[in-house]
Amino acid sequence: MASDRGRQDDENRPDDENNPLAEFMRQFGIQPGADGRFDLNDLMGSLQQAMNQFSSQMNAFGSGSEDGLNWTFTKDVARKVTAAQGADPSPTPADSQAVRDAVGLADLWLDGAMTFGRVSLPAEAWSRAEWIEKTFDVWRSLVSPVASSLAGSIGGLMQAESQEMAGLQPMMEPMMRAASAGMLAAQIGQALGQLSTEVVSGTDISVPLTAQPRVALLPANVAKFADGLDQSAGDVRLYLALRETARQRLFASVGWLGPQLLALIEHYARGITIDASAIEEAMEGQLSGEMTPDAIENLGNEVAGKLFEPKRTPEQEEILARLETLVALVEGWVDDVVSDTTASLMPQAGALLETIRRRRATGGAMENALKSLLNLELRPRRVRDAANLWAAVRAKKGVEGRDAAWSHPDVAPTSADLDDPLGYVEHGHAQLAAADEGDDLDAALRALLDEESGRGEQDGPGSGGPDDRPGSH
Repeated sequence: MASDRGRQDDENRPDDENNPLAEFMRQFGIQPGADGRFDLNDLMGSLQQAMNQFSSQMNAFGSGSEDGLNWTFTKDVARKVTAAQGADPSPTPADSQAVRDAVGLADLWLDGAMTFGRVSLPAEAWSRAEWIEKTFDVWRSLVSPVASSLAGSIGGLMQAESQEMAGLQPMMEPMMRAASAGMLAAQIGQALGQLSTEVVSGTDISVPLTAQPRVALLPANVAKFADGLDQSAGDVRLYLALRETARQRLFASVGWLGPQLLALIEHYARGITIDASAIEEAMEGQLSGEMTPDAIENLGNEVAGKLFEPKRTPEQEEILARLETLVALVEGWVDDVVSDTTASLMPQAGALLETIRRRRATGGAMENALKSLLNLELRPRRVRDAANLWAAVRAKKGVEGRDAAWSHPDVAPTSADLDDPLGYVEHGHAQLAAADEGDDLDAALRALLDEESGRGEQDGPGSGGPDDRPGSH
């Protein structure tokens, strides 16, 4: 029976990857007894050994960070989840050349469709594993506030009231602190691994994930995206290269945009609090019965759910609304730029845009991954409205007028402007023009003051300067 269960568990391993507790126990070799059950005392001893091993790994890898997570372990889980989804070969020289050719053509086409210059770094082709490596530092900074919140919430978790658990409390608190950190690390790794199988480019989720703007495509995921479409693989690659190149040019040229997107996500994450009592309740309910592998799996699902079931605060709701609007503006701008660029050059672009919109509307793996990572249900519902707004501005003010709206966050469109794009064409650009005029006046005033200051320093008191000349008063 136990061996049959073991074979069945092995067959179901890909699904099991979604259970952070099961993944954590597998990583440290915690197994049931010969009868297929866990003895509670034996389980506690095994967990204690796992905690010691986990802590040793944290120290060995220098991962005992303030947030309490072993990020080396997290990355390892992400890589394993990626590998479990199928082959992930490194891009061949031909793949890299195809990406560079597509991005080179995209740059030529986009030069006349926007005012933002080209990205300085060369285009690259990435495997899924390379996407994890190259974006991991940014993900760590975004998710770290959640880990810190977890570390601060576990302190009172194991103040168990049940007689069965009360005697174990002294050792359970530090164990659960480490176990919860291990489960969160596993859950983050699983989410990143799953996300790596879906993204087609470096900024596919509309957020800059590398230290410097760089156009990058994932050939394996581009091929997966193109599967079943009527368009050729080359056309799909070119279309995705156009979108990624436009997005990276925007982030490279608008200095406030990328930092503000990341700051909003980090601010949102800092507001996440872990309900320790809900986790305790879930654990007590599961640990009160037989300690079978199924019970452990159910416990993992319960705890994982409780880790990311916090209620949003009013402040988080406001941040999420701002973030969704900003992402909608980015993607709507990309839609308008690429549609304008391809209007006479790529007849099939309209069908590909609809494919992008359907993918965006369904959310799918990318939305689930962000939910697991940050409890962030980021689905910008107003991308079409944003695209219509940018098209209206371009029709009235030209490409220069459209792109000038990114010059400062105070003059960029707002959620209210998406309701009235024609109104923004009028009053929004009047505000931009007024800001420009104000900047010009400020610059002229500063120049005048600098000039007067220079004269004062040169003339000095009583040196025969303008105010000291006879008849000057």
